[in-house]
Amino acid sequence: MLISKLAELSGGYEELRLLLGDQLNANHSWFREATPGVLYLLAELPQEQTYVRHHVQKTCAILAAMEQFALHLDNQDHQVLYLTLDEGAAYLTLDSLLDDIICLAGVSRLTYQQPDEYRLHAQLAGYQHAQLTRVDWVDSEHFYLPMASLDDYFTCGKQPIMETFYRRMRVEQDILLEGGKPFGGKWNYDQENRKKLPDKVPLPPPVQFSHDVSDIMARLEAHDVKTIGSAKPMLDYALTRTESLTLLEHFLENCLECFGTYQDALSDRDWLLFHSRLSFSINVKLVSPREVVDRVLSFWTENVERIGLAQVEGFIRQILGWREYMRGIYWSEMPAYRDGNFFGAGRELPAFFWTAETEMACMRSAINASLDHAYAHHIQRLMVTGNFCLLAGINPDEVDAWYLGIYADAFEWVQLPNTRGMSQYADGGIVATKPYISSGQYIQRMGGPCKTCRYNVKEKTGDDACPFNVLYWNFLLQHEDRLRGNRRMALMYKHVERMSAAQKKEVTAQAQQLLCDVNSL
Repeated sequence: MLISKLAELSGGYEELRLLLGDQLNANHSWFREATPGVLYLLAELPQEQTYVRHHVQKTCAILAAMEQFALHLDNQDHQVLYLTLDEGAAYLTLDSLLDDIICLAGVSRLTYQQPDEYRLHAQLAGYQHAQLTRVDWVDSEHFYLPMASLDDYFTCGKQPIMETFYRRMRVEQDILLEGGKPFGGKWNYDQENRKKLPDKVPLPPPVQFSHDVSDIMARLEAHDVKTIGSAKPMLDYALTRTESLTLLEHFLENCLECFGTYQDALSDRDWLLFHSRLSFSINVKLVSPREVVDRVLSFWTENVERIGLAQVEGFIRQILGWREYMRGIYWSEMPAYRDGNFFGAGRELPAFFWTAETEMACMRSAINASLDHAYAHHIQRLMVTGNFCLLAGINPDEVDAWYLGIYADAFEWVQLPNTRGMSQYADGGIVATKPYISSGQYIQRMGGPCKTCRYNVKEKTGDDACPFNVLYWNFLLQHEDRLRGNRRMALMYKHVERMSAAQKKEVTAQAQQLLCDVNSL
C-alpha cells in the first residue's frame, strides 16, 4: 500500500524503516518479502534540498528516482509512506518528521540503513524518541566492503595508497587474476589510457531517457528551493533499476571498446564521449558496483577479440579501486577531513563558475557541461576546474560546495575525498601523493579547446598568456617550501631552478594581477 499523505496514515505498525534518497537498492534483504507491520518512509525534506545549493537536474533526478522506487516497493506489496515536498516542507529537519511519523504510525522500533554521509550518520545516531524501544541500523548492502570491515583496510592518519588497496581488492575478490597473478601481467594499464581523441574516431550517441519532472520543478519553485544549472522538464537521467541496466548495456555495446584509451581525453565534440554515465545510478544504489563489474567481465569474455584488457581494467579500477578507496578514506578521516586546508587557500570561487562566462575556453567548456547536464567527466573535474581552483588558491570549502551541488552523482562520501583530497590537495597528501596541477600544455595535449581560446597556451607570461601557465609557475614558487621535498615534484622544481630571478618576479607579479581581477578572465 502506497500512502502519499500524512492524513492517510493510521496506527498499528510495529516498525518504521527509513529510506534516504540514495538508498534505492531493490536487492536489499529488507525487500525479499513483504513484512506485515513494517512501514517504509521516503520523504522530500528541506534539509536535503538546502544543505548545499544543488543543480536542479540533480534534485529532480533524486526525487523522481525516489518516487519511482516507492512505486516499485508498493508493487511488491510493501507498505510505503511517500511524502512530497508539499508535506515535507513543514519539517525543517528529519528529526521533526520522524517524531510525527512515529507517533502517528504507533511504531516502537525505528530501523535505518547506515547513511553514506557523515552528517546524516551523526543525525540519526543521536536520534531518540520516548515511544521507541529500539533504534537499529543495518548495512546498505551495496558496497564491496561492508561498513563494519572498513577498519581492516583504513586507519585514520595512516592510509594505504590507492594502488596497494586496489591490488588487495583484486586479489580478495578474484578479479582479473590468473594463477594468483594479474591477468595480462600488469596490475594497471593507466599508461595506455591517456590518449587524445582523434577527430576520425566516431562517437556513440548517448542513450536518452525521458522523464517529465515538471511537477517536481513546480514543487521546488513553490517552496523557494534555490538551485543552479539548466532546468530540463523532460529529464534524461536513468531513474529506475531497469533503465540503469539499459544504460550499462549501452555502455558495454557502444563505449567500453574505447573507454580506457580516451578516458582522459578532452573534446568539444560531445559532452559524454565514451564515459558510462552510470555514476548516478550506482551512487543512489539502483545498481550495485559488484553487478556492474561482474557484467563488464562477462561481456568482455564474450567479446575479448574486440575489447582490449586495458579498457576493462581501467573501468574496473574506477569502481573496485577508486570508488571503494574514496569511501574508506572518508569514513576513517571524518569529521576532521572536511576542515583540511593544507595550503591555507582562502579566495572566493570566481563568479564564472556559476555562469561559464569566461574567456578561458577549457573552463567555459567544462563549466557549461556541468551547468547543462549536471555532469562532467573526471578529467574536466580534476585537471580543468579543479586544477584552476588549486592554482588560484580558492577556499576548499567553496570548492567542495560547488562540486557537491553541481554534479548529479555527487554525495559527500565520494565528493569530499575526491575534491578536498585528490583535486585540491587540501588534506596534505592523504589521498594523492602530489598535487594534481598542470600548465595549459597538459590541457592542450589532451585535446582541450586551446585553438579557439582568447589566450595563447604557448605563452608563459604576458597579456595573452594562458592563465593556467602563469598560475602554475606561481603556484610552484609560492609553495616551494611545502612541496620541494616531495620526490614526485622533483622534475617540476628542476624547471623552477632554471628560471631567472627576473622571470620569477614577472610570473609572481602577473599572477597577483590575474588573481586580483579573477572574475574578468
